[in-house]
Amino acid sequence: MSATELIGFMAALLTTLSFAPQAWLTFRSRDVSGISLGMYSVFTVGVALWLTYGLLLGAWPLVIANAVTLLLALAILTMKLLYGRSPGGR
Repeated sequence: MSATELIGFMAALLTTLSFAPQAWLTFRSRDVSGISLGMYSVFTVGVALWLTYGLLLGAWPLVIANAVTLLLALAILTMKLLYGRSPGGR
């Protein structure tokens, strides 16, 4: 493995792991009140595009990290759609 690939894998690992605690908390609590639907929608599309970019380049650190992050982001976005409440409404 080259130094460039090692740096890519380390960056992918750290950024994906940093996302995991928030995802886990959201899964456990089902509390999505602090999550912006607009921001999370744009974030999820962005991650999907990074995954596509990684696939087109054959850059496995990008592919692996963004595949995992996309799954987590889609799960949280789905929870926001299912459990989120509109402001002021119950």
